[in-house]
Amino acid sequence: MLELVLFYIFATIAVVSAILVVTQQNVVHSAAFLGATLFAVAGIFLTLHAEFLAGVQVIVYVGGILVLFVFVIMLISVERAQHERQYNRQWTIAVVTSAILIGEIGYGLYRGKDTFVLPPAVIPPAVPASGNSELVGTALYTSYLLPFEIASILLLVAIVGAVVLSKRRTAAEE
Repeated sequence: MLELVLFYIFATIAVVSAILVVTQQNVVHSAAFLGATLFAVAGIFLTLHAEFLAGVQVIVYVGGILVLFVFVIMLISVERAQHERQYNRQWTIAVVTSAILIGEIGYGLYRGKDTFVLPPAVIPPAVPASGNSELVGTALYTSYLLPFEIASILLLVAIVGAVVLSKRRTAAEE
């Protein structure tokens, strides 16, 4: 019962702060609400007994991505941001696009209503006393070692490619 109450609290915080992320005029306030959203999602992971995912959520998204967003916000020139603010007034396009998206989601839910039937509950097998993170690590480095290494090499290639592309000089710089 406590987990359900905590889930609804974290879900409410996540939804409200996510709405505030996109409706705030001040980008620093938007970044703060994004942090609240990411922390609330980590809380939802904790209520689902996914401690590893909650830790990764906080470390990667709050600790890495959000800090990167804040650095980008601090590096944006104010004059350019004021110039680009004129493109923020496209409410009719936003409303039409939102209506189309809501219609598509409603149609998909209507057509797929039979897919929401849950299977009967199954009693889970007894899990060893080790923690959730230990089980994830054991599976990752035994059964899924090759896909894990392929993903790490792919990320390394993406990082090197991003560095090479960012260092390339344009014609205006030469």
